[in-house]
Amino acid sequence: MKHFTRLWVILAAISVTGIGCGKKSKEQMEIPKIDLKDFFKNPEKSGYSISPDGSKLAYMAPVKMRMNVFVENLATGESKQLTSETDRDIAGFLWKGDNHILYMKDVGGDENFALYGKSLDSGTVQAYTAIPNVKTQLIDKLREDPIHVIIGLNERNPQIFDAYRLNIETGERKLIAENPGNISAWMTDHEGRLRIASVTDGVNTSILYRENEDSSWQTVIETNFKESFSPQFFDFFDSSVVYGVSNIGRDKAALVKVDMAAGNELEVLHTNDTYDISGAAFSRKRKKLTSVFWTGEKVQRSSFDPMIDEIYKNVEAQLPDVEVYLTSHDEDETIYLVRTMSDKTRGSYYTYTVADKSLKKIADVSPWLNEDYMAEMKPITYKSRDGLTIHGYLTLPKGVEPKNLPVVVNPHGGPWARDVWGFNPEVQFLANRGYAVLQMNFRGSTSYGREFWEASFKQWGQAMQNDISDGVRYLVSEGIADQNRIAIYGASYGGYATLAGVTYTPDLYACAVDYVGVSNLFTFMETIPPYWVQYKEMLYEMVGHPEEDKDMLDRYSPSLHADQIKTPLFVAQGAKDPRVKQSESDQMVEALKQRGVDVQYMLKENEGHGFRNEENRFEFYEAMEKFLSKHLGK
Repeated sequence: MKHFTRLWVILAAISVTGIGCGKKSKEQMEIPKIDLKDFFKNPEKSGYSISPDGSKLAYMAPVKMRMNVFVENLATGESKQLTSETDRDIAGFLWKGDNHILYMKDVGGDENFALYGKSLDSGTVQAYTAIPNVKTQLIDKLREDPIHVIIGLNERNPQIFDAYRLNIETGERKLIAENPGNISAWMTDHEGRLRIASVTDGVNTSILYRENEDSSWQTVIETNFKESFSPQFFDFFDSSVVYGVSNIGRDKAALVKVDMAAGNELEVLHTNDTYDISGAAFSRKRKKLTSVFWTGEKVQRSSFDPMIDEIYKNVEAQLPDVEVYLTSHDEDETIYLVRTMSDKTRGSYYTYTVADKSLKKIADVSPWLNEDYMAEMKPITYKSRDGLTIHGYLTLPKGVEPKNLPVVVNPHGGPWARDVWGFNPEVQFLANRGYAVLQMNFRGSTSYGREFWEASFKQWGQAMQNDISDGVRYLVSEGIADQNRIAIYGASYGGYATLAGVTYTPDLYACAVDYVGVSNLFTFMETIPPYWVQYKEMLYEMVGHPEEDKDMLDRYSPSLHADQIKTPLFVAQGAKDPRVKQSESDQMVEALKQRGVDVQYMLKENEGHGFRNEENRFEFYEAMEKFLSKHLGK
């Protein structure tokens, strides 16, 4: 769904006037307790995207607690509601031409996303791929074709996706490439022709290429999964050349140009000594590479384009105190959408007009949020016990001396992902309640190169967990943390790390919150979604093989060692979670209840991998707040 406008779960906080007789500085002001719902309710407006002709904006807004799509006329300011979903939020949307919106939604969090469309002219809603237990991928929205898109469906075989050309007017779809059983991704050129396919057997990967859709596929790049070439887009003037991100033969991924016909790397365009390059952007109108991106302490950008440099320069001069991102533009590149953000606010949306360099605010994402009451998210580093540098973020409650504080340790999910700097409603909520929050990019976290990533292989519950424990001990040694008031909370892999923390270091934490977390490494790998099956051999190498590494997987499956847990635990789970099945939580809760350990269980029948419905978020965080207060103190 990378082509869809990202659905930001924008959360807010009430602006409350501080109490006091005299005028106080921001550092000295009294910080009010902000209503929990204001952190976790839906935004007023978010996810803006501009139409190709630059005349309209589409955005998300809540209707009866569900996020729906609206369209605003830029000239008149008039808005109208386009979708009317009541069961679940729209998961994402995009413009198809100037008068058609495509959007996706699933059922109860099962992640079998179906594609829908609505015409602004007729108002007709079409359900293109609402097929039970079938997932839709968008491969190419075909900007130059007014009525077709290319999609992937796993209807024929739930483990793989075939490519279809879909007519958005009639709903007719035509198979254009049948997946032989090992293709994990398809890619088109600028004319919408399927020219590249990624193939995997679970460990070894190959890039297939063809000169045109009538040519046969040729294998041009072969690696194992530890090395990768991720094609970004085709060159505009030589259709055999592709820009891509590659770590082949290097530790840090670089932006490169590759001759696909020969499979040869032609040129290294950008590298970073510390971080992986993550992606690149281009101008379709001007037919050129414009920017390259990577994530260090913050998201960073380097430009290949004077026009983009000039836009950023002008916008940043007018908005000096926030991070600025260009999110979309019209097809003529005359109007850009600008998004601002910081660690203390969800920021705002603006339009920027290139001709007169004017900036116009569209909306504040969290207009009621007083950022003076929000806490600073500080980048930190510490050393692991075996000498690795671990990067992370420490958020301290505002207005409180940073000594002997209660702490919530918050390991991220993935685990092959990372925490980033920016507004995080969970972190700000916890800081507002007086807790310091520690987030760390333990070994295996992405963007730090291959060596750091590979250091996590077969280390669930072991060196990866030590990196988390070492962060706790770092805060204690610095005098920041009260060693008797430390909690651990995480989701997905972070939930596994939470369970591992209270299993293998039972004296380190006063309480724990596991949110859709893995508890048994055997059952987790047996119940992965069908479209992950082709990656099973890779999972065996990265996590462990159920037979060859049986003793290790047994030892580091928390639910199999529940007798070691004495820490009070709160578990939350979505019944329709396709990634971490309900059984992962059920078996842990049952094992603890049999031993009389204090365990609280929240199961939501209409949720999947994390709670998306607003009322369920409220209930979860209300319960979490009471749980932490009971075991850490207010």
